[in-house]
Amino acid sequence: MDKRPAIVLTGNDLSFRDIVAIGIGDKRVELDETALERCRASRGFLDRAVKEKKVIYGVNTSFGPMCNKIIDISKIEILQNNLIISHAAGLGPPILPYIALGILAVRLNTLVKGYSGVRIRLLELMRDMINNNIAPFIPECGSVGASGDLIHLAHLSLAIIGKGRVYLDRELIPAAQALERAGLAPLALSYKEGLALMNGTAAMTGIAAFTLFGADKLLNIACVNAAFAVEIFGGIDDAFDADLHRVKPHPGQVAIAETIRRLYKGTSNITVREELHGRIRQENRDEIPIFETSINVQDVYSIRCTPQILAPVKEALDYAVKTVETEANSVNDNPIIIAEKNKILHGGNFHGQSVSFAMDMLCIAISTLCNLSERRINKFLDKNLNEGLPEHLIVGQAGLTMGFMGAQYLATSSTAENRNLANPMSVNSISCNASNQDIVSMGTVAARKAFRLVSNAKHILTLETLADLQALSFRDTGKLGYGTSGIYDILNKEFEVYDNTAIFHESLVKFRKLLFSSQLFDDLTVYFPRDSR
Repeated sequence: MDKRPAIVLTGNDLSFRDIVAIGIGDKRVELDETALERCRASRGFLDRAVKEKKVIYGVNTSFGPMCNKIIDISKIEILQNNLIISHAAGLGPPILPYIALGILAVRLNTLVKGYSGVRIRLLELMRDMINNNIAPFIPECGSVGASGDLIHLAHLSLAIIGKGRVYLDRELIPAAQALERAGLAPLALSYKEGLALMNGTAAMTGIAAFTLFGADKLLNIACVNAAFAVEIFGGIDDAFDADLHRVKPHPGQVAIAETIRRLYKGTSNITVREELHGRIRQENRDEIPIFETSINVQDVYSIRCTPQILAPVKEALDYAVKTVETEANSVNDNPIIIAEKNKILHGGNFHGQSVSFAMDMLCIAISTLCNLSERRINKFLDKNLNEGLPEHLIVGQAGLTMGFMGAQYLATSSTAENRNLANPMSVNSISCNASNQDIVSMGTVAARKAFRLVSNAKHILTLETLADLQALSFRDTGKLGYGTSGIYDILNKEFEVYDNTAIFHESLVKFRKLLFSSQLFDDLTVYFPRDSR
């Protein structure tokens, strides 16, 4: 018996975190009975329309620019099979199995809404494939993101009809063999079902869900690293004062400033503005008219402007979450069947422009986050900027040992690559399909690009976190704030000060996994003191 917690698919409330949990195997799926009643009504209405010989796109017509070719009722089920076989034309490396499983869950959720006219048998097979960890083999390349993810979802559909290959518990085997092992049988698709499977946005949405999961954690870690940096460099407190941000009330800015402020609350490491005036005046003992103080009057932008820089990052992430979750719970095939209103509607809900645009915005946002992280790394390492830390955070004899010198190249190159990846895909429409698809979204390319960019960003923030810990080895960690000290204690248990006796790559691999493959930074509020507001 499968004892995993279940996510009940209703077609209305699947979150990006649900998609990830299903994909990685933490959750199984069940089908909502009320939703299934809608599906039965939708199928019944479609059955009647076919018997009445109504002309319905993709049911008794051909596809795309051949939609004026009317298909005899004796051939309309063959039509669905031919659609899948011909459009399973992707190339490139396969989408990761856990993402492919997430894509299958998204497609199932949209069909469960009850407006696609498919049989319950199809929904139950898709459910059973997910719960038996049967992930379709889907090549990365092929979708233009309008008329949905036709190529990607054709490969997904192959598995349902027992053709092509799938991953069964991460082993790549023929689909028919995997279904047999799981006690399942392939399904001969009826009319509309091949089109309903393929003509949607599940691939871009599934990839986007995993991208959002990584991006959310990146933003949390960026806030932690910012709080560490403020303490390491003795940052001045008023840059994070609530009243400063109240008068420029971008929601993201207010939220980021509050998060950082609550993380370092209780610290003795930061500089209080009110104590700064006297210290500066004491340096002018000779009372000369103009003198140069050695005390920072303001911090550099990579410290002081963190809330303003990360504000649009948070807002873009929030927008992308809303967009992707709306898409995951939408009817996005064509035509759609609204049985309760006796309607069969032909339209363009398969178009992925919303997801494409959200992924492009997210790329710009996370690339900006990387710019901030990379500049702080540089401040740690440059002896002219790092405020008394050893150059390159070297432990030992400088010159003979190099500290973080070599590792900085990882951050610099990854940041540069991400700036290039931040160029938008959503504007790159190219007409295709004999100009039937004359403006397309490129949403799946945008989602794939965002996933890669987020992966690169993890490299950069992993290195910054290691630099934080190395820098803190030269500071008094007993003065850290409540939140930062709690996080430091957790991370420091896994950290070894880098002294050039080990291969740096090994520390990077270890900490990347710790930061991004655990639940350590899923919720920063657990590190806040209760009275931190």
